[in-house]
Amino acid sequence: MGGIDWATGRGARAMAVIDEAAKQRDEPTPHGKIGMSTAWRITDGVPGRMMEYRKRALHPGSAIGVHPIDHDEVYAVVSGEGEVVSDGVTAKLKPGMTAYLYTGAQVGIRQTGSAPLVLIISYPLEKVPQP
Repeated sequence: MGGIDWATGRGARAMAVIDEAAKQRDEPTPHGKIGMSTAWRITDGVPGRMMEYRKRALHPGSAIGVHPIDHDEVYAVVSGEGEVVSDGVTAKLKPGMTAYLYTGAQVGIRQTGSAPLVLIISYPLEKVPQP
């Protein structure tokens, strides 16, 4: 049905289904280029999206450098180990853990251990991207 209000003919898009393999690329880590990562910009190109949803694997020794955030962010650990910092407070991360980071904080995350740190990252967009 796609969420259509049949009385008005208006409604939400039905859905977007994305093949992660088509979105995969190797690149330096964001916010400082501290090592390499594999990035899946999963929701890039989804029409009318209001949030970002990504997967990133931080290769051994790499990190997303400390940077200010202007929206809440969520980092869910799929595999590997790491550390997250928010305004100078550091916490260890392992599979099954999620870090919820708040607007205005200075945040960063780094891979520790021998395996890549694989994360699911989500945050709201300030405005709807234009095609």
